[in-house]
Amino acid sequence: MWRDMVKAKKIVIVTATHHPYHKLWMKIAEEAAKQLGLDVEVKYEDYVYLIEHGDTDEYGMAWVPQILVEFEDGSVRLLLSQLPLNEAYQPDKDKAVEMVVKKVKEFESGS
Repeated sequence: MWRDMVKAKKIVIVTATHHPYHKLWMKIAEEAAKQLGLDVEVKYEDYVYLIEHGDTDEYGMAWVPQILVEFEDGSVRLLLSQLPLNEAYQPDKDKAVEMVVKKVKEFESGS
């Protein structure tokens, strides 16, 4: 059965400048967006947006940073809420970018 593919409109990062990995998360969002040909929208400490669309803990509270994608139909999906770590237990930027790009492509293809 034919169905329309949903096209990603922009990458949304919700962050806080005081977060120790703020700059790293920004680089991840920017690199992934560049690979996908999308713009990046930065929201600062928008917990309402994250409670509606992002990852939350068992009490329904959200944390920053998180990276999401907004589609042309207005829907929003979570891409990344925790950094992947390398063998030395350090944040793996390249793996994070790869994960974000892969998820956007999966959502667009409907798989």
